Amino acid sequence: MKHMKITCRFILTVTVFGLFTAGNIQAQNARIKIDVDRSIGEVNKNIYGNFVEHLGRCVYGGIYDPGNPLSDENGIRLDVLDAVKGLSIPLTRYPGGNFVSNYHWKDGVGPKNERPSRMELAWARLETNQFGTNEFVDYARRMGTEPYFAVNLGTGTIEEAQQWVEYCNVKEGPYYAELRKKHGYTAPHNIKYWSLGNEMDGFWQMGHLNAEDYSKKAREAAKLMRLTDPNIKLVAAGASNFRPDNDPHKWNATILAELRDVVDYIALHMYVGNHQDNYYNFVSSPLVLEERTKVVKGMIDREMEKANRGNRDPIYIAWDEYNIWYRWRQEETMTGERALEERYNLEDALVIGGFLNAFIRNADIVKMANMAQLVNVIAPVFAEKDGMFLQTIYYPLQLFANNMFGTSLNVYVDCDTYDTDEFYLGPAEQATRQKDVPYLDVSAAYNNGEVVIAVINRHKDKAITTDLISQEGLFDGDFEIYEVNGPDIKAENDFGKTSVKTEKKQSVKVKKAEMFTYAFPAHSLTMLKGKIAK
Repeated sequence: MKHMKITCRFILTVTVFGLFTAGNIQAQNARIKIDVDRSIGEVNKNIYGNFVEHLGRCVYGGIYDPGNPLSDENGIRLDVLDAVKGLSIPLTRYPGGNFVSNYHWKDGVGPKNERPSRMELAWARLETNQFGTNEFVDYARRMGTEPYFAVNLGTGTIEEAQQWVEYCNVKEGPYYAELRKKHGYTAPHNIKYWSLGNEMDGFWQMGHLNAEDYSKKAREAAKLMRLTDPNIKLVAAGASNFRPDNDPHKWNATILAELRDVVDYIALHMYVGNHQDNYYNFVSSPLVLEERTKVVKGMIDREMEKANRGNRDPIYIAWDEYNIWYRWRQEETMTGERALEERYNLEDALVIGGFLNAFIRNADIVKMANMAQLVNVIAPVFAEKDGMFLQTIYYPLQLFANNMFGTSLNVYVDCDTYDTDEFYLGPAEQATRQKDVPYLDVSAAYNNGEVVIAVINRHKDKAITTDLISQEGLFDGDFEIYEVNGPDIKAENDFGKTSVKTEKKQSVKVKKAEMFTYAFPAHSLTMLKGKIAK
């Protein structure tokens, strides 16, 4: 790894008796310049979304655990519910994921003693269908989130997709609306967001299609679904296959060209890992997500010039699966009852913070994101029969979802940088190398006179003293400071042990000043929140 850009500044001093220059060399502080007039776009709350899939112990043994003393009469784990409420999740995707490509929603509605058990082919477990559409909607209402459903465009039919919209969204009259009422739900669920399949570009997907065939099926499913409810928002399955022998850009270009008048979002997926145990490579990986975002944004811009969308918004990007997943990615830990039960450390939390910063910096085009997943399965909340704890990655999500709103700002950052080695995000991914990676990774948002600044110090060993400069208006008042950190980059949380968490630090008092200085600790995520007086 090559470290770059060690900078200094030359200071001149002037006396009343004449000009005096002092060759006083001082190491330059890093600089973060905030200009509230340099806006990127409005931060959409749905970038703080999450994901529940019928995989391992996410549903069964996670959010739903009937018979457990920690569960209520409906089988809902109350300690887990309280924990996920703390994330203020606006939108939760359900029920998959790979699972959905062989899931038939009718199996999971109606009297529980009449629901069939099925072979779950994606993750090799028995699906009892004791938790389905209505149970998830009930859970979503209790946790304060909006449901986002994925339809089966693998083994499913376009008619099945239409019938699910009818069941959920039509008030009364047709068969499936009346069936919902028979199941005890008089009012429609009004599910707004629907994705047209999952990862259909992947050869691992049941019912995998090429781009042309997927586009045809998605277009016809969309037609039936919108005729049933014209108010829904539709998400196309974008590229998830970034293997060296595949061209994900071709997939994205094809479906955008074919579906530009049909869909509202294109879904992108990305998982990263520290396979080489190289900290500096790993914490740069969110920059790859940002690069992919910009490439797809360019494709969208090109297609929007030719689109006929009436008064609808342009297509946006939904990063509706992203996370860190590599420790439990071997064959023996990817299937069955305890699949994908990743344990996270501080460096993982910093990477999640980097993803969130990237979403903020691209707020004009990224309008949805869903961390995969909510409980136990590569998740911020980890539960066993007798208790639960919050993983390290919980805390960046909580900080952003409860504080970072308003207009995303185009922030100027001047700090030392480094180059990475060549590395791989995943075992089957294309190689990447990042140059001029800033040690400080920054995003900011401005909302009615309040500015929120998120700063990750990627440096493993050194605090970085930084001048924060307002170029339009003055910093004024107490700046609240929140810090996610731990004793070292490998620090983990566990039952009865919280090594990594958010701490509220002593406020910084600023009185109508254009600049104040703060030292960001090594391997930390810091959020600063205060006023700018114009």
